[in-house]
Amino acid sequence: MSTQTVKPEPAPAAGLVQIGSPAEDLIQQRIAEERARLERDAGVVKHEYHHFKRPKERPFTQDQRATTTLLFGGLTWKHERLVHGALEGLGYRAETMPTPNVRAFQTGKEYGNNGQCNPTYFTVGNLVQFLQGLEEKGISKQEIIDRYVFFTAGACGPCRFGMYESEYRLALRNSGFEGFRVLLFQQSGGLSQSDAEAGLEMNLDFFLGILNALNCGDVLNEVAYAIRPYEAAAGETDRVLGEAMDQMHEVFRTKRPWKLDGGVAKYLGGFTDTAEYVGKFVNQLKGDDYIPTLERCRDLFNQVEIDRLRVKPIVKITGEFWAQTTEGDGNFNMFAFLQREGAQVLVEPIGTWIMYMLHQVVQKYRDLKGLEEGAVLPPVWKPGRMKIEWRSRQKIARLKLAEAIFKNEYHKIVGALGGIAHHLADQYELQRLGHPFYNSRAGGGEGHLEVAKNIYYSNKDLAHMVLSLKPFGCMPSTQSDGAQSAVVSNYKEMIYLPIETSGEGEINAHSRVQMALGEAKNKSKKEFAEALERAGLTLEQCRAWVEEHPEAKRPMYHVPHTPGVVGSAANFVLHIAEKMKA
Repeated sequence: MSTQTVKPEPAPAAGLVQIGSPAEDLIQQRIAEERARLERDAGVVKHEYHHFKRPKERPFTQDQRATTTLLFGGLTWKHERLVHGALEGLGYRAETMPTPNVRAFQTGKEYGNNGQCNPTYFTVGNLVQFLQGLEEKGISKQEIIDRYVFFTAGACGPCRFGMYESEYRLALRNSGFEGFRVLLFQQSGGLSQSDAEAGLEMNLDFFLGILNALNCGDVLNEVAYAIRPYEAAAGETDRVLGEAMDQMHEVFRTKRPWKLDGGVAKYLGGFTDTAEYVGKFVNQLKGDDYIPTLERCRDLFNQVEIDRLRVKPIVKITGEFWAQTTEGDGNFNMFAFLQREGAQVLVEPIGTWIMYMLHQVVQKYRDLKGLEEGAVLPPVWKPGRMKIEWRSRQKIARLKLAEAIFKNEYHKIVGALGGIAHHLADQYELQRLGHPFYNSRAGGGEGHLEVAKNIYYSNKDLAHMVLSLKPFGCMPSTQSDGAQSAVVSNYKEMIYLPIETSGEGEINAHSRVQMALGEAKNKSKKEFAEALERAGLTLEQCRAWVEEHPEAKRPMYHVPHTPGVVGSAANFVLHIAEKMKA
C-alpha cells in the first residue's frame, strides 16, 4: 500500500496582497479615484451610452377600440377631415392632429436624433407636443398611454422615411411617454395588414374608406385653389369650402361598410369570403354614396362669383411628398404666400403618388419576370416559358386593373365637382418623359416624378412655373435637383425653382420665390396681351361680354384649354372671341 504525500501551499511572500482581499479592493478604489482625477484635469469626460432598441409594444386589440382614440395627421386639413369621417364610419374613435408648427419642429429636435430631415422633426415633435398638451389638461401620462394610439405610414428605402417609426418611439421615450403605441401601415403591404383580433383592422373596408376620403380631399382641395384667386368677394371660397367639407364629413361618418346579406351567405358556404370581397368592389364601382353630396358641393362652389379676366401666373407644386402637401410652417406656408403674391396654385394630388406606387410594382414585375425560376429566362420553345409568361401576365393584369379602377374612381369625383380639377397624369407618360434624365427604377422619395412632372406641366401648357418643395438635405430630392439642371438646359422656356425647407429660413425662401414668380408674372402678362391681340379684342370689350353673359362669372362655366396657352385669363379671352364669332 503506497502513501501519497500532500505538499503544503506556499505562504504568501511578504508585501504581496491576495486577490479579493480587502486590501486589494482598497487599492482598486484608489486607482479608480486617481484615474478619475487625471481625466478631470485633462478635460476628458466619459459618457454613458444607452443605445435605442425598439421596445416590445403592447398590442392595440379589438376590446380596446371603444375606449381608445386613434391619432393621425400630416396631410391638409381637407384630407384629414374626410379621413376622420371615414374612420368614425368604420367604428373608430379618431382625432386629427393639429398642423405642425415651428414649435413642434423645435420639440422634435429636442427629443429626437440629430441629422433627420425636417418632416421628421415637424411630425415627431407635433405628436410629442400634442401629448404634452393632453397632460397639461390634467390627463395623466399612463392614461394617455392607455387611451391613445398614433397611426402613421411606414416604408423602407434609401431616404430617411424608413427611420420615422424609430424616431417616433425614441422621441416618445425621451419625452416621458415610453410605452405609447405607434401603429404602422406599410406602403407596399397590400390590402390586409392586420390580425383578426387587431384593434385597427387594415382590411379592404379600411383601405377603400381611406382611399375614397383621400380622393375626395384631393379634388375638393384643387377646386378651392382654382377658384380662390379669382373670387370677387374675398373669403367666399373658404366659406363655401368649409360648408362642403362638413357635408362630406357627414357622408363618410354615416357610411357603413358593405356586407353580404346573412341569408345569402349561408348558401355560399366556403365561398362567402370571396363573394363578400367581390361585392365590396362592385359596390365601390357601382354605388353612389358620395356622388350626390359632391354634386351639391359643386352647386355651392358655383355660387361664388369669379373674375376670370384677372391675370394670374399658374404655379405647379412638386417635390417631396410631405413638403409639397402640408399647409403650414413645414413648407413656410408657401401656398398662402403664393396666393398673396398673386399666383394661382396648382396643388399636387395624393392620387398621383398612389398611382406611382402601383406603376413601380408593375415595373418591378416586368423586370423580375422569370428570375424566380433561374438567372436566365428560358427560350420561348422551352415548356416552362409559357408558365412563366402566364404567371407574370396575371400579376401585371391585376395591377393594371387596379390602376384603371383607381383612375376611374378619381375622375368620377372630378366630374361630380364640375370638371374643374385636372385628371391624374398618366404614369407611363411621366416615365417616358423622366427616364432619359432620371432612371425610373431608382427608388426613394418621388423617384423620377419630380423631373417628369417638371417637363409634363411645362410642356403640356399647364403651368407658367414649377416650384419644387423638399426638405433640407433630402437625398432623393438632391439627386433630382442634379438631374433638373440637365432638364432646364434642354427646355429653355421652363421656369423651375427648387426650395429646400427647414424650420428656419422662411424670409430667404420667400425672397427666392418672389424673384422666380416675377418672371412667371411677366410671362403670363405677355401671354394675355398676345391673346387679346390674337382675338382682336380689348379688355373692356371682354368685360362687356361677361356682363352680357353672367353665367361666365360662375366657376363651373366651362372654358376650353387652347393649345399653347397656359393662363386662365388668356384662355378665357380666346374663348370669348370664339363665342363672339359664333
